[in-house]
Amino acid sequence: MKLWDKGISIDKKIEKFTVGNDRELDMFLVEYDIKASKAHAKMLGKVGILTDEEVTSLVKELEKLQQQLQKGNFHIEEDFEDVHSKIEYELTQSLGDTGKKIHTARSRNDQVLVAIQLYFKDNLQEISGKTKSLIEILLGLAEKHQEKLLPGYTHLQVAMPSSFGLWFSAYAEILVDDLYLLEAGLKIVDQNPLGSAAGYGSSFPIDREFTTKELGFSEMKYNVVAAQMSRGKCERTVTSNIASIANTLSRFAMDICLYMSQNFNFISFPDELTTGSSIMPHKKNPDVFELIRGKCNKLQAIANEMILITNNLPSGYHRDFQLIKENSIYAVENIKEILDIFIHSIEQIRVKDIDLNDDKYRYLFTVDSINDLVMQGKSFRDAYKEIGEQVQNNTYKPAEIKKHTHLGSKDNLSLENIRKKMS
Repeated sequence: MKLWDKGISIDKKIEKFTVGNDRELDMFLVEYDIKASKAHAKMLGKVGILTDEEVTSLVKELEKLQQQLQKGNFHIEEDFEDVHSKIEYELTQSLGDTGKKIHTARSRNDQVLVAIQLYFKDNLQEISGKTKSLIEILLGLAEKHQEKLLPGYTHLQVAMPSSFGLWFSAYAEILVDDLYLLEAGLKIVDQNPLGSAAGYGSSFPIDREFTTKELGFSEMKYNVVAAQMSRGKCERTVTSNIASIANTLSRFAMDICLYMSQNFNFISFPDELTTGSSIMPHKKNPDVFELIRGKCNKLQAIANEMILITNNLPSGYHRDFQLIKENSIYAVENIKEILDIFIHSIEQIRVKDIDLNDDKYRYLFTVDSINDLVMQGKSFRDAYKEIGEQVQNNTYKPAEIKKHTHLGSKDNLSLENIRKKMS
């Protein structure tokens, strides 16, 4: 069944190409299409297009389909183009002519829009919750290990003293920035497009304020053309927000892979979280973090792909939009999985004691030595030259480890301030 079926048989090759994998992808949207259809039926009853009896019967049948979905008994067979045609078919089979009325005053365009925006809305909130959980874990690790020093690097060269507290809380605070973007994305998708029909509204006296409230949207996309133009805009926004989280997690995963190597040897994980080699029995590979890094880089590529598919499309609907459904759903489902596995793994990290007296760290405290001379009255530039000469002449002796007292430094992590930013 196709919603646009006019009784003309379509070429099978064309049908296979145009439908693609919509049936599989639409399983992520079933609950939202049912929810939107219920709201739409109630609205049609409110404005007098459907009778109370018709509304009641439609809502009842839609709830039956919802129960089938929850039990795992809802399927979109090959006879159907997508979830929308499947649901309308089931309503028509159960209710006859009443089922055929569900599509009154809407188009598949706004039907897809409202379902996918409801999907995005729920999932952005879930992603935000998982991100907050990860932030809390990192802040807890920062607090637990704030006294443990860690060499800081620039250009991958030993630079200045850092700490595990700084490292963990740095990624926590950067993830707060990603939360801000998620909030912005949520605001964009939290606008009701239902009622825009094919993108130019309807001559029926529909009540869009009713469906906005019924579906739990905080706002409406008022202009019907703007509502249609949100197709592509929403997907670009969501995948861009996800790409930002992915960028943070990819960098974090790279740090972990680096710090686990024998040359650094700063951290480790339980053996059961690592993998081995088929010929080297000593190997404990950070495969999970390498895959996180790769998957996160793939998610960042998706955001760019979205731009390339949609950036030169004129207003109105185009079938190109079908192509961005797959990648946007892929991005949402994958970032949830990545966050789950990151949380599961990072909770089990083992932080090692690092001997900063090792010769390779002998210049870690040169900046503190310069600062000591400045505090004794020398100008910074003269102090810099003096310590620089000592380094060149191989006469430099590290200063004692200094306390860094300012906000956000290794000895004043400001963890509560980061928590406030998150909340």
